[in-house]
Amino acid sequence: MIYWAQLFHFYQPPTQIPSILKKICDESYRPLIEVLEQYSNAKATVNINGVLIDMLRNCGHTDVLNGLKKLAEKGQIEFTATGKYHPILPLIPPEEIKRQIELNQRTGVSAFGDVYKPNGFFPPEMAYSRAILPAVIEAACKWIIISGIACPIKWPVDVIHQIEHEGKQISVFFRDDIISNKISFQELDAKNFLENLKNLQNNKENIYVITAMDAETYGHHIKDWEELFLAEVYEQLEEGIEIYTTNIQQKKVLATQHANLLQDVETAQQVQTVTISQLMEIFKNGAVIDPRPSSWSTSSGDIEMGNPYPLWQDKDNEIHNLLWEHLAICNELCLRAIKIADNDESKRFSTISRGLLDRTQHSDPFWWASRRPMWDINLVHMGLIEQWRAIVNAYHAINSSGADRKIKSECYYKVVAARDIRNKVVDRLFIT
Repeated sequence: MIYWAQLFHFYQPPTQIPSILKKICDESYRPLIEVLEQYSNAKATVNINGVLIDMLRNCGHTDVLNGLKKLAEKGQIEFTATGKYHPILPLIPPEEIKRQIELNQRTGVSAFGDVYKPNGFFPPEMAYSRAILPAVIEAACKWIIISGIACPIKWPVDVIHQIEHEGKQISVFFRDDIISNKISFQELDAKNFLENLKNLQNNKENIYVITAMDAETYGHHIKDWEELFLAEVYEQLEEGIEIYTTNIQQKKVLATQHANLLQDVETAQQVQTVTISQLMEIFKNGAVIDPRPSSWSTSSGDIEMGNPYPLWQDKDNEIHNLLWEHLAICNELCLRAIKIADNDESKRFSTISRGLLDRTQHSDPFWWASRRPMWDINLVHMGLIEQWRAIVNAYHAINSSGADRKIKSECYYKVVAARDIRNKVVDRLFIT
């Protein structure tokens, strides 16, 4: 048997505008949920970041959340834990990793109730390093999914490897990057996809394959792809189940009349959809391994160059470096404001800065500054403005507190330094 576990990643940045969110809901989220509802044999793992949950509520798209909740209640989908604002977790401080996971958990429970019980963890952009393990393990996650490029040993198809951290182990699953990308770039139809899975079995009795991609792939990035690919796969799997339950004589008649159809059906009979967590009930544990730091956009060449997160922190990308330097000052001032605030006004502005800091950590400004090939000066600048807003509120909290003048002066110098970095980023946006 081939066990196919697929993961859908639902995410939009906090700066997304309502009209685009509506378009994505209409083109992708609602049709995708309808396809899953149509086929009771369809199972999947769903990652939905808390920032998107908030936006769906605020913009009147709660039917999307209700649809996911009903699928979870029926056991067709499971949810994963993640960071609420989609940060590149290996690149932010440990305490911020923990906070992002906790914020996401609270948001998920508030939206989905008791069915929101993540067993696994999806790091945004599958950006992994050992630095994220303490917070993931503390969140009681039993498994983590990362990109296939991170796998340091022979590709696992019938065992589940483990990662060890301070005496504790967590299962690690690897996305099949090749098949996932072929689906995402419309290079496989349903029949060829199932044939690909069959070819991977290679005389093994049971194997598993994991695909993962943006939920927006279906319908938004590729028009009607949820019907042209996903529904067609489910249809063939459903036909395989129906034919399998008929008697042998009926199968012989079918073989005589429709030999090609029977071959397709027999291929479909060998494939079963499951959630990622269900794989842990089927396959045994493998070795303890140490995956490579990477993301699902990292190439082998990037790893060789010591550049594991090229779309968000390319060591040769000056704007990336400046944005991270600016964010570090933002982080320092916001946390300082929380500690210093000692009256109503300073506490109010420190709270505002803390909330803004959570948002500023989202990955999109860095992604749009990568030039691989993504480049958009407005979206980079929008992320920079978000960071600056957090700094302004943090410093006002500090300045309106009863802190010593020396402390206020030190913090103001940080503001001046951030202003200089901000100007440098804007200058680079003009000339590149």
